[in-house]
Amino acid sequence: MTTTLSEAYRELPIHLRHIVPLDFNSVRTLPESHVWPKSDDFSSDHRLSIPIVDLKDPNAVKLAGHACETWGAFQVINHDVPLDVIEDVRSEARRLFSLPTQQKMKALREPDSPTGYGLARISPFFPKYMWHEGFTIMGSPVDHARALWPNDNARFCDVTERYQKKMKVLAEQLTHLILRSLGISQEDVNWDVGSPYTALQLNSYPSCPDPNRAMGLAPHTDTSLLTILHQSAISGLQIFKEGAGWVSVLPVPGALVVNVGDLLHILSNARFPSVLHRAVVNRDGCHRLSVAYFYGIPTDSNVCPLPKLLNISGQTPRYRSLTVKEYVIIKSKNFEEALSLIRI
Repeated sequence: MTTTLSEAYRELPIHLRHIVPLDFNSVRTLPESHVWPKSDDFSSDHRLSIPIVDLKDPNAVKLAGHACETWGAFQVINHDVPLDVIEDVRSEARRLFSLPTQQKMKALREPDSPTGYGLARISPFFPKYMWHEGFTIMGSPVDHARALWPNDNARFCDVTERYQKKMKVLAEQLTHLILRSLGISQEDVNWDVGSPYTALQLNSYPSCPDPNRAMGLAPHTDTSLLTILHQSAISGLQIFKEGAGWVSVLPVPGALVVNVGDLLHILSNARFPSVLHRAVVNRDGCHRLSVAYFYGIPTDSNVCPLPKLLNISGQTPRYRSLTVKEYVIIKSKNFEEALSLIRI
């Protein structure tokens, strides 16, 4: 029987204090609970930028592979996701996060559920809270949408479901592209690409009274195969590059950001590193929104370095085989050490 991602997370309940966001509208000064240490310097190198991959470029396969290998991320253009689909989901995210706190709390995430309104699931691993609120969707958002808008939820559901369909098509296209750069075809993988695990995450970083001491989203890697991010026109995303430190990912009109996740890191035998990234709070007092689509292989599938890739490269596997669900559980309990715990 196939295990869904939601079912996997039911085994990993989170305490309510790590779910309920701050009432950002009522705060005039930064609470001590949200003040990050001065050692967390939020500056970044603006001289560097991650690669841009044009899907219409005849060399797109090679360019995507090189970007994954050297950066673990790239911005994709000419991706055929209509601009109005992106603008509509951003508009609905703004409508949601603009609701009074009391109203948003009606869709609060349950301790044993990954969907609904609340803090980021990585919150328990950090001593301070993040200046962030999120809304997670897996499949249809209708139940939570009804709680938020009893009589006016159809548009939110239609827009987010349409966005997810477009993202799934793009994620499949990007997965094939990236695997081809490794010399891997669809026949070489052992999972059903037609039934991936997916999640849509709407992120809100409200205007902050002291942005130099607050963290939007703390450094982390994604558990997914890959993540596709729409980050709007306001900068905030930073990725970590060895030898360079934190690098800002400046918005490119019409582009989407693609991050390598842990599952692709394992499948590629660490050739494509899962990228450490974070979100800093906007310094200009703007309310920043982003929309992340997480794409992974089915949770009951086995994940390990691809045998054909090992044959081509002559490498030995760096990671043991395990199911996606097993890895999700390890990551949920150990966070930063998850990949090192499955090393051979």
